[in-house]
Amino acid sequence: MTDFVLRTAALLSLTFPGGAVMAYGSADAAPSRADRPSITLKATPLVAFSPARISVRAELKGGADDFEQYYCSSVEWEWGDGTVSETTTDCDPYEAGKSEIRRYYSGTHTFTTAGRYQVRFKLKKGDKVVGGGVTTVQVRGGIRDMPPF
Repeated sequence: MTDFVLRTAALLSLTFPGGAVMAYGSADAAPSRADRPSITLKATPLVAFSPARISVRAELKGGADDFEQYYCSSVEWEWGDGTVSETTTDCDPYEAGKSEIRRYYSGTHTFTTAGRYQVRFKLKKGDKVVGGGVTTVQVRGGIRDMPPF
């Protein structure tokens, strides 16, 4: 029972400076921690004035180049303002030791109103989220948001 609890907890979430990194899975089909790439997000800029065009880059670091759960995954960006972007790809069937995962993803979004937004990146297999991360961006009121004199 203890082994199950420890393995499950290790698969649910990891936290790093600059954003939370999440890894989802079940103890039944748990891949080795050494095989699972970690996911980091970087938003540029982190603080901007509205309307703000923010670019976010997700990077998969370490782990196996042929990590099956991340191979040919669809990508979903939740921008924190109620909008969602999704991308799917068409790939060759997975072959252990031959197929390679994609290591970089990027997305861009324009925030029109001031606020603090949590941007979420998700790797999905069908409807199941297999990995992802989150970062926060701050948008401050721009000149258009200021009251008239």
